Amino acid sequence: MSDNKALSPVRHFFDYYNRTIPENWNEPALTDFDGELNYTFGQMAAQMAKIQLLLETAGIGKGDKVVICSRNCANWAISFLSIAANRGVVVSVMDAFVGPDIEKLVNHSDAKALFAGPAVWNKIDVANMPNLELVIGTEHFERLYAKGELQQRAFDSLEESFQNRYPKGYQKEDVAFPTDNLDDLLIINYTSGTTSDPKGVMLSYRAISANVQFSQEAIPNHSGWTEVCMLPLAHMFGMTIEFLYQVAGGCHVFFLSKTPSPSVLMKAYAEAKPYMILTVPLVLEKIFKAKIFPALEKPMVKILWHTPLLCRIVEKKIYSQLMEAFGGNLIWLITGGAAINREVEKIFRRIKFPFVVGYGMTECGPLICYQDWDKEVTGCCGVVVSRNELKIDSADPYSIVGEILVRGEHVMMGYYKNEQATRNALDEEGWLHTGDLGILDHEGHLFIKGRSKAMILSSNGQNIYPEEIEDKINNLPGVEESVVVGRDGKLVALVYPDYSLEGKPELQGRTLAQLMEDNRQKLNTMLPYYAKVNEFELVREEFQKTPKRSIRRFLYK
Repeated sequence: MSDNKALSPVRHFFDYYNRTIPENWNEPALTDFDGELNYTFGQMAAQMAKIQLLLETAGIGKGDKVVICSRNCANWAISFLSIAANRGVVVSVMDAFVGPDIEKLVNHSDAKALFAGPAVWNKIDVANMPNLELVIGTEHFERLYAKGELQQRAFDSLEESFQNRYPKGYQKEDVAFPTDNLDDLLIINYTSGTTSDPKGVMLSYRAISANVQFSQEAIPNHSGWTEVCMLPLAHMFGMTIEFLYQVAGGCHVFFLSKTPSPSVLMKAYAEAKPYMILTVPLVLEKIFKAKIFPALEKPMVKILWHTPLLCRIVEKKIYSQLMEAFGGNLIWLITGGAAINREVEKIFRRIKFPFVVGYGMTECGPLICYQDWDKEVTGCCGVVVSRNELKIDSADPYSIVGEILVRGEHVMMGYYKNEQATRNALDEEGWLHTGDLGILDHEGHLFIKGRSKAMILSSNGQNIYPEEIEDKINNLPGVEESVVVGRDGKLVALVYPDYSLEGKPELQGRTLAQLMEDNRQKLNTMLPYYAKVNEFELVREEFQKTPKRSIRRFLYK
């Protein structure tokens, strides 16, 4: 579903930059939060020009693959833009991967150069990556490796070459990034999804530009606004929506290099005061469990919460507490990547917090569905974004669950050097088979029912969606997180409980195992007969997750 007839053509994201950078020349652009790097738009553009010149003189040009493997930082962003300005192909690799995996992906991508963070450089061996001609450090853009005389000379003569090209220094009038290559390959993004091994998703300049353009049309931003980039830049949500789209409007982006724990995030939000926050449901749920749910359990608050008119007192208090926690300037809070706890979502809707559940995936760079918060329906994740189409592969998309298919400007070109995986994902009509399951309402709102590979078929032919059961389990006392699996025709819930409760009064003399058995019996009263859980199996450690904090479901059986 989508009506794209009246839309303007896709606008290259560099077209935004060619206007925004000169207009904001002396304004702050990129900053390492709790770090030293801080670039104005003019300084950012000059550094981009210098790195572009380095790549050019080192013999790395149009279409050449260049890996970025580093923590989030301002220099990651400049590395990306420099490669793109040089008409190259960015290969984004998570710095959390172990050394051999990084080496494998560098080789698989046919990369000629690598931008590496200090921690990455210490765990890889350039001898294992024979195609590499150049390795540049992201800490100071220092030379870490130069294969031959050409690459060494490019480094040694960089300052002289830069001065010769820009004898008056890099000026506003020098800003002229290429915009005639929309259909060229821009990114190979190696995913770490929840249901398969990493694959190299190929995305064009057009796909990324269309994402930036939609974001500017749906949520226009401007100079003076700030953003905290907490999602990994090596993943599409962090790269496109927390960085490229922000700079396109003249915003000031703060990069979090530390693990984004709730305490780190709260500090960053309080100081940077972002206008938008992108996060994952897990973070929101932890904030609610720590701050909101305990308050709602107090006797007087509970009475007010359920009393007409007087409930507004509590609603306003929760609203102000959340707004203050997020820095006070928040206009949009966007989450996605996994199902959000329904109780948390209901509270957000009730207090009219500017909260949006979106839907996307790496293969769409990343946006698929979005809706303004005041129009969104509880339980849905928006409507298909402009310049794209969405349909449900079922006989009746409004009542029968089917696979979600997407077609349009955001969709990938395929998987790098993996024709079979590409054929499996993209059909002859250009529809991307997402592997996700859902239904639509008649206004086009998408309701996701789960991953097709996660779906469990019961012995009597009923489709069981584990995420819906997990949503209920995660609301039970003492439960941190869960994964529901099928075993021998029965449903088993793997549960990671709050082990800090052991021996505490909250257990009322029970063991954790006894509490979980009580939880299981309570759960089954809320489920249809075919979805009842036969066993709660306690696990001792948190479930393994992707960098986006989605549970790696395929690891659990």
